[in-house]
Amino acid sequence: MSADAPRPAALDDLLARLTSLHPKRIDLTLERMWRILDALDHPEKKLPPVIHVAGTNGKGSTVAFMRAILEAAGLRVHVYTSPHLVRFNERFRLGKVGGGVLATDEQLRVALDRCERANAGAPITVFEIETAAAFCLFADHPADVLLLEVGLGGRLDATNVIETPLASVIAPIGIDHTEFLGESLAQIASEKAGIIKKQVPVICAEQLPDAMAVIEVAARRLHAPLHAATEGWHVNIEHGRLVYQDERGLLDLAAPRLFGRHQFDNAGLAIAALRAIDTLDLEPAAFEQGIARAEWPARMQPLTSGRLLAMAPKDAELWLDGGHNPDGGRIVAAALGDLEERAPRPLVIVAGMMGNKDAAGFLANFAGLTRHIIAVPIPGHDNAMPPEKLADAARALDMRVEIADSVEAALRRIAALAYEVPPRILVTGSLYLAGHVLADNGTPPA
Repeated sequence: MSADAPRPAALDDLLARLTSLHPKRIDLTLERMWRILDALDHPEKKLPPVIHVAGTNGKGSTVAFMRAILEAAGLRVHVYTSPHLVRFNERFRLGKVGGGVLATDEQLRVALDRCERANAGAPITVFEIETAAAFCLFADHPADVLLLEVGLGGRLDATNVIETPLASVIAPIGIDHTEFLGESLAQIASEKAGIIKKQVPVICAEQLPDAMAVIEVAARRLHAPLHAATEGWHVNIEHGRLVYQDERGLLDLAAPRLFGRHQFDNAGLAIAALRAIDTLDLEPAAFEQGIARAEWPARMQPLTSGRLLAMAPKDAELWLDGGHNPDGGRIVAAALGDLEERAPRPLVIVAGMMGNKDAAGFLANFAGLTRHIIAVPIPGHDNAMPPEKLADAARALDMRVEIADSVEAALRRIAALAYEVPPRILVTGSLYLAGHVLADNGTPPA
């Protein structure tokens, strides 16, 4: 920036101003993206090679596994994910040798200011202008790979402007965001499959039949080689280790650090994606190290320190997960079932959800594991579900339910109860709630 150039506005003020450019929080179309990218001289054409990732559940964990594997191989990896948990900067990771770093406030201010000037006051959603800023950042900083996570859907998502990615990766698809993507699984899968590009390999997690049928049709139409779980590749747990196999051979790897059977599947998807890309030639050691090192906050994350843990009963376990749809709840419930089998404890669920979510479908997964739900609000979100409505959904499932003003209040209430065995407490229902918990606990993502 030259000495005469005006300094960009403070990041928070700039984001607030950008948010006001389009009254709708979500408005799926690519017209505004093409317009601003044209005004910016097409930074999307100057990016490192892209791996594009869509799906309903597990796409963030899959990105985390791919990043850890690629970094273990010594590569520089840019990463774009959403939403953030505590800091806006979490969405933008700049690749460096030895591991990436989050973009700084100054880097983000400069990139967003550049996009605001190029946009010239025209209507644009905040996610679209954030994505344009990400492309500017990533184009200006050399790297070997860009891991690009879809924000919502795929076909009309702001990230879907990359003409020829290295690969299109599709994590498990379920029912979510029906107001934008369609009511049926096939409709939602059609939107997700919109990231498939002509002759670009598609690596797909195991899907329900309706979703898989849509993906197969899209891949065939675009002559995109399809690498599907249980057909082109397999992942299993053997003696606590991850065993992956495809036509190129077998990998016997350490278990993921991320907890839950579903993380073996997400790790398998990450491995399959990287092995399907001909230009990547990764040694087995990179897979071994990456799978064991990968971290992804608020996905069955144990909170082993912090001020919130201190409020819980002595020796209680405190877990955090951002699951927020029925399939996400099923995955978390399965992980809790595994924990219960290993070390039985009474389970208490502290839940807060956004207003457009299926509370009954989410909570039903836990009905066989606990009868004690504490419903809490999500601070700072006007469109969050009122705890009373969440409590009604729990009561309809014959679950014992209370309402608390906050997660802190819920933990104090649990601490006042008499347990013969210290309880297992799970805070869940929303990534926004998870972010609030991490900030309040003093353990934000790095």
